[in-house]
Amino acid sequence: MNSAIKLPSMHRKSRSILQLFKQLVGKRITNASCDPLGPPDWELLGLLLHETASENGSEAKSRANVGRILDFYRRCSVEDRKRFMSLLNESFDVDEKGVRKSIDAYLNSSDSRSRSATVGSLLKSLESPRCRILRQFNLLPQGVQELVDMRAELLRVQENGDLAGMDQDMLRLFTGWFDSGFLELKSIGWNSPASLLEKLIRYEAVHEITSWGDLRNRVDSDRRCYAFFHARMPDEPLIFVEVALVRGIAENVQALLDENSPTLDPHLADTAIFYSISNAQDGLRGVSMGEFLIKRVVEQLLHEFSNLKTFSTLSPVPGFSRWLNRVLELPDQLPNNLREFFLNNKADIPAAIRDQLGSTASNTAALTSQLKDWLKSEVSYFLTKEKKNGAPVDPVAKFHFSNGASLGQINWLADNSKAGLRQSYGLMVNYFYKPDEIDLNCQVYAESGELPVSSEVGKLVTRAQSRRGGSGGTKNKTEK
Repeated sequence: MNSAIKLPSMHRKSRSILQLFKQLVGKRITNASCDPLGPPDWELLGLLLHETASENGSEAKSRANVGRILDFYRRCSVEDRKRFMSLLNESFDVDEKGVRKSIDAYLNSSDSRSRSATVGSLLKSLESPRCRILRQFNLLPQGVQELVDMRAELLRVQENGDLAGMDQDMLRLFTGWFDSGFLELKSIGWNSPASLLEKLIRYEAVHEITSWGDLRNRVDSDRRCYAFFHARMPDEPLIFVEVALVRGIAENVQALLDENSPTLDPHLADTAIFYSISNAQDGLRGVSMGEFLIKRVVEQLLHEFSNLKTFSTLSPVPGFSRWLNRVLELPDQLPNNLREFFLNNKADIPAAIRDQLGSTASNTAALTSQLKDWLKSEVSYFLTKEKKNGAPVDPVAKFHFSNGASLGQINWLADNSKAGLRQSYGLMVNYFYKPDEIDLNCQVYAESGELPVSSEVGKLVTRAQSRRGGSGGTKNKTEK
């Protein structure tokens, strides 16, 4: 999308550009006010952006300019906000000629002293004027939150990566600003502010919170909810995890979330079940916080409850049904005993499978048992063998394996809701986080992509591979 005005690129002698602008528009920056009822003044915006990118002047001046830029953005329509982002993306990019010049200077440096000087110049040339503008948003009290919200909108409106430059600049800034060392872990309970509890309901992305009673059950004495917060966004959870303190491994999410189940004394629990991890800020997509959250929560729980021995998830498999439905389009993918039943009775095999899973007729028990063995082996294969760029295609599996977990157990009809049957034919899995193995698993995964699984899961994978006539290198790691 073309911007409303054609601005000269920031990398063409920005100081002389500013002088030219000032000759044309005088002291408009100092004297102009943003009329929320008037049309956007794109010429004034161009001057503000160029002066902010130059980083000349005092902090107070920079704060005032960024405030006006933000006011401009706030009063834009959705279409004009896209024009605003396109303007930043196209006219404030890195100066390619300047980068090449800096690279040549580095390559031609004759000694270590001159090379060190050229490294600084090279790094400076790689920073876009756009990044200098965005970085100054943190001068405003709500500037960081506004920038996170702006990126969320960018991710919604960009088409085929047409705002990739601005997106990458934002991501680089956020990766530094939201480093784990700057994040505070807080517990959220029933006595937390109502506004925060409402956000918990709104941001829950795994298992919908259906009522205040449901929410109260999730923060009861045998439940815990932890979230990361940032000092510049003190009222906004960034990512949160919901934990159930139970005895034994949880295998069914409906049972785990049942409001009528008795409350357990948390000091009698031996297992912590992580059943929901939700990213609360769309604008922070790609900023790694989950691995630090899990490790911090494990440490916090161990400090509070020394009786806990097992840390496990009860996780969905969001891509399994889509993948299996594509598999079923190929010939001879169903085992013979299942093929005869489903092909003879229904043309829509996925629908027939879901119908069978919901059946309680006793004469289908044998068929259901065969279906159970087949689906459990297929989901094991999907989680460990279906990869993209060396990582599992399933986003939840990728998250947990990269954070040092091992795949321990496949749970049959663990989510028998309509959504669960549609998403993964009711299957859910347990990833185990063993404190003394997390770091090693992370290292092995990063170096080789090796996925640690229990012997049970390993056998299921082997069964699926034998049907395909192949073998693989998934590591079988017996869970104790």
